[in-house]
Amino acid sequence: MPADRGGAGALLITDVLMFIGGGSAGTAGGIKVTTFALLAFVMLAEVRGEPNVHVLGRKLPREVHRQALTVVLVGVGLVFAACLALLVLTPFSLDAVLFESVSAFSTVGLSTGITGQLPTAGQLILVVLMFTGRVGPITLASALALRERTRRYDLPEERPIVG
Repeated sequence: MPADRGGAGALLITDVLMFIGGGSAGTAGGIKVTTFALLAFVMLAEVRGEPNVHVLGRKLPREVHRQALTVVLVGVGLVFAACLALLVLTPFSLDAVLFESVSAFSTVGLSTGITGQLPTAGQLILVVLMFTGRVGPITLASALALRERTRRYDLPEERPIVG
């Protein structure tokens, strides 16, 4: 086992904390602490077999569950796509590229020092990721909250096997 693996573990923990980000009302990036906590409560209710999610004496509507899940999955998708593109474009390791991608998405400003060594295409990927990370989750959450479409018909229900 290489001696540098402790550094990789620290980078991974930092990646997770950066991806979660800060509070909803603040200027910090990431998916936001409230979104992360909401999904934790959704998972807890699911594990307990409860049909509804209750937090601090309030019931959370299902629309909020879907909005939070969408914000997280879009964030993961953006970071994954950027990380994959940077891995293809550069010779850098996964932990360094993942750190740069998460840092850009979460608008943290931290770096492993490889940003200046990236090709122009790699730097543009990080710029786009910074912009979408700053504007994207807020805009996406707002758009999902304001946009509710009702159907005039309903399809039959299906219970697929999950897990």
